Amino acid sequence: MNSEEYANVFKALAHPVRLQIVCGLAHKCECSVNHMSENLGVAQSVVSQHLNILKSAGIIKGYRNGNRICYRLENDLVKKLVYDLDIDLCDCAKD
Repeated sequence: MNSEEYANVFKALAHPVRLQIVCGLAHKCECSVNHMSENLGVAQSVVSQHLNILKSAGIIKGYRNGNRICYRLENDLVKKLVYDLDIDLCDCAKD
């Protein structure tokens, strides 16, 4: 990654809701928008907007699982950051 790509990743993580989503996904293999919305107490449309920013930054990927869209953390740098810093901010993606 070059400096611009690093900057885009950190910029995407610089919002509390997005950081909570990423931390939750780091501790779970996948999660649906509905589950995130319920656990964060944020409207589904707002969660979807944040997910789009995270996808654009290459941090997460979405895929269809039956009739729902699920997301998982795909960026190894971000996974390492969350684990190395022992960040566990919320239960947004936990059962």
